[in-house]
Amino acid sequence: MNFDIHAGPSPDAATVILSSGLGGVAGYWAPQMAALRSRFRVITYDQRGCGRTGGTVPEGVTIADMADDLAEVMDKSDTTRAHIIGHALGGLIGLDLALRAPARVASLTLINAWSRADPHSGRCFDARLALLANTGVEAFLKAQPLFLYPAAWMAQNAPRLAEEEAHGLAHFQGADNIRRRIAALRAFDVDARLAEIAVPVLAVATRDDLLVPWMRSARLAEGIPGAAFVLEPEGGHAMNVTNPARFNQIMMGFLP
Repeated sequence: MNFDIHAGPSPDAATVILSSGLGGVAGYWAPQMAALRSRFRVITYDQRGCGRTGGTVPEGVTIADMADDLAEVMDKSDTTRAHIIGHALGGLIGLDLALRAPARVASLTLINAWSRADPHSGRCFDARLALLANTGVEAFLKAQPLFLYPAAWMAQNAPRLAEEEAHGLAHFQGADNIRRRIAALRAFDVDARLAEIAVPVLAVATRDDLLVPWMRSARLAEGIPGAAFVLEPEGGHAMNVTNPARFNQIMMGFLP
């Protein structure tokens, strides 16, 4: 795994690891870096098949395999224990690690994540996969912001969306990788095991998330003992990008 270590304000600062969603790249977390580095040592990484890590995601890959990759990042960065912040698929990685290696997880911050995929999310992924298979990468990438961002934000950020689309086209992770990563997140199901999670958890959701209904985050908070739940009125699926000031306030208020 390709990863970066961002030094904290002191040598003994606790570590935060940022785990991205389907896009899988470290750059997704740029809006959080300044706030986190003021208090923490921060590790960002590109997931298998994504960004600088690259490579082929194997057929049959699971979220547990991706959590093993995260554990490898921790080992290679001399990180015994960390606060994990995960967006969507990245949150599932954190949940799996918290179940199998709780001593390594100081806390979990989960953004629009789930314990079991919602049928509505499945419909969205079916539509995206159909675009990829029948129309091509360009159409897949052009539709992607619809599932990430609110309409008003997209209207105000058209140049940024054009740049993201061009970058995505130039650095596309590959249709097979996308299909296999989506299959992994759709197969993930720890709904019956939520009560076993024994680390501090914050679940953050937005009412206007088109891809993942906010009730999935409510279920996480309901099932995990002592979990906190914050429901924001807007921000879309990627609310840490569309409203970073508010998200960073929530995030830093939860982290010790």
